Amino acid sequence: MDKLYKFCLYIFIVSDISISQAQPTLLGKYASQPKIDVAGPRTLNGVQCLPEFFPKQDFDPIRPKSIDSYQIPQFDESVYTGPSKKIDDDVKELLNSMSIEEKIGQVSVSHVYNFIGCDGNINTTAVEYAFDVLKLGFIFGSPSDAFWRYAFNSPQRFANFSNTIQKIAVSKGPKIPVMYGVDSIRGANFVKGATFFPAPVNAAATFNPVHAYNTGRVGAKDSRAAGTNWVFGPGCDLNVNKMWSRNFESYGEDPFLSGEMAYHYVKGLQGNYKKDRSRVASCFKHFIAYSASYNGKDQEPRQVPMNMLLEYHVPSFKRAIEAGSATGMESYGSLNGQDVVTSKTLIEDLLRKHLNYTGPISTDSNENLSQFTKHKTAFSPSDASLQLYNNTSIDIQLTYDASAFISSAIDLFKSGTVPISRLDESVGRVLQLKKDIGLFENPYSDPSLIDSVGSKQDIELSRNAARESLILLKNSDKVLPLSKDSKILYVGANFNSTRYLIGGWNVHANGPNDFEGDAVYDGYGDTILSGVQKITGKPANYIPGYTIGGNAGQGYKNIIREARKADKIVFFFGQSGNIQSLGNIETLKMAEDQYNIVKRVSEETSTPIIIVLAQNQPFSLGELSSIADGIINANLPGSYGGLPIAEALFGEFSPSGRQPYTYPRLDYQSTTTYFTPVWNEYSPEFAFGQGMGYNEITYSNITTSSDVISPGNPINVSVTAVNNGKLPQMEPVLMYTTQQVRRGYSPEKYRLRAFDKQLIEPGASRTFTFKLTAEELMFWNVDLNRVLEEGLIDITINAFNKNYVKKTVNLKK
Repeated sequence: MDKLYKFCLYIFIVSDISISQAQPTLLGKYASQPKIDVAGPRTLNGVQCLPEFFPKQDFDPIRPKSIDSYQIPQFDESVYTGPSKKIDDDVKELLNSMSIEEKIGQVSVSHVYNFIGCDGNINTTAVEYAFDVLKLGFIFGSPSDAFWRYAFNSPQRFANFSNTIQKIAVSKGPKIPVMYGVDSIRGANFVKGATFFPAPVNAAATFNPVHAYNTGRVGAKDSRAAGTNWVFGPGCDLNVNKMWSRNFESYGEDPFLSGEMAYHYVKGLQGNYKKDRSRVASCFKHFIAYSASYNGKDQEPRQVPMNMLLEYHVPSFKRAIEAGSATGMESYGSLNGQDVVTSKTLIEDLLRKHLNYTGPISTDSNENLSQFTKHKTAFSPSDASLQLYNNTSIDIQLTYDASAFISSAIDLFKSGTVPISRLDESVGRVLQLKKDIGLFENPYSDPSLIDSVGSKQDIELSRNAARESLILLKNSDKVLPLSKDSKILYVGANFNSTRYLIGGWNVHANGPNDFEGDAVYDGYGDTILSGVQKITGKPANYIPGYTIGGNAGQGYKNIIREARKADKIVFFFGQSGNIQSLGNIETLKMAEDQYNIVKRVSEETSTPIIIVLAQNQPFSLGELSSIADGIINANLPGSYGGLPIAEALFGEFSPSGRQPYTYPRLDYQSTTTYFTPVWNEYSPEFAFGQGMGYNEITYSNITTSSDVISPGNPINVSVTAVNNGKLPQMEPVLMYTTQQVRRGYSPEKYRLRAFDKQLIEPGASRTFTFKLTAEELMFWNVDLNRVLEEGLIDITINAFNKNYVKKTVNLKK
């Protein structure tokens, strides 16, 4: 009966002849759909066939040309470009011409799996229904994430997919172009051939914002090549609970570091996006404190006092907004007992008024409906929407299927329960966004960008980011770098893997499955194994040893015997790409087989041990921290991270990454941050900012332009670094402050205020100069006032490292 009703409704709507009126100026002036050649699905005797084994999807045979280098038009990026309160006249004209149904559709989002048949082709009937009946304004998700025919879509196939949907959108219903959103956190990670950069946590580890910018710039280009134009990022959530499954999506635990990376990522994604059609709209997420769940599980409740929220969690979102982020996204779940999605305090008072954000705000997936289905904070879908509209100015309803929201919202607005003016505000912002990103000029993909996808130019940018992100944490007796002439034994499932160097949001939400393996990348990527063989010019002695989960596997029993023959052994610890609830863990302890085999090598051989970590969550090392002679934290360096890891191991360059988060020793430290109060324990495995290179870097004493700092009277802080080693060194210099005494509020142990990174040649020196203001030393008190307390301030360069230096100045009001 329900299907018959929908069909009759569909026939009634499409056959209804309305009174003719002038067409709005913005509509009907679209460019033509480009023609892009793609290879079709497999056929047997002329009949289209499904994959032979359904869990193993077909591999798309198409490849982009991936030219060596390219140039694309440049636009002035120095000017602020972001959402404006002003709605253009032609947008108002279009808005005023729309029916209630069309307006509600424009703020609604459905997942692409609603539009794909099991044969991998577009279900045209479903798409026409989406625009004729639902009047849909957005779609999101990757065709490969729908788990139908193709495992991974080339930019050509992806573009034909998005363009075909777009062609229907501009010819059916309100004829307004649809906007297409995806989770592309490290480049266009759902487009075959696209360059996957290191994860955001790696960008943070570089302490060099250019890598966040490059990730966004290349990701935007590759996304537009595929016909997507809305990217869910940057992730401005702080890495404050290391058990959280989405830590790799964040820019570390520090508010200042996270903010600088988020700012430059937005600039890379958007640039001058109102003129540059190779850019996309960014979407800062997840507002707010999503990462601070008390038990580390995804989407769990959070309890964060408002002054702590303002002090630590807000700054990175503030910087994304200052960069001009075109959209934003609220977070899953509740904060301080209240659903974020209906919180007037968080959305209106904090985001709209305090941070002055004027662009469209989206819910996270299904979060409006979750009030009814999951949180039990609404009596019905209609009640859920009523609370959202009455309490907040959230605009976009991100859902897997928009039907339930649309049907409930129509009743709310037609009955007058919610004034139509509230809907008009949201639709106006959405239509302005679509105009700003260029959809009313050309709603289709740009075929001229396809050949640049996967170019050598982009790959080298990715590798440079990976190189600067690698963190050398221990190097006893100079066990590293390795010698090309030595006999090295390599152990670990991710030594010969591309997918395990990338993490989640990679081909599928949780990465390639075991049927696909690395073959799904079709050569677009490398491994540590291939990197080692390229550097040494000989086969590597490699034993998988254990699964990616750490359980004994192929060759495990042979490790001791082979270790006795080796000059050194390198263990690689990894992790699957599971994210969100599938990535939830209950402890930071690794599988026993991994601990046991390293301990046995230590006890039963004299072979030096090196550990390379390539993981999302920082799993506890326990005894292995003292057993190992060398430790490198690679985090998740991306599809081209294999060669940089090999280069670092063999001393092709000196590592320069620093810990972007506190690495805990045990589970109880999973929520510990370096800005803990001065009296509190801070005894992690590795501290925030810790790391070193192969060179000895020494620092001069700190000099300041004054020994007194006060409001309106900043000081300059300078230090000179000398490279006493034999290799060039990219050196990150981190400046922290510590207030010795702060009346009423315990001072933080340290607080990062500035950083810089420069290349220092062997035997050379480089002077780093920072500005420090008294205003930076203000803090939020429990009355939600930002205050300043007088006292002595310690300025420390490179805290937590052996070569740190410190100077004290006096803070005056």
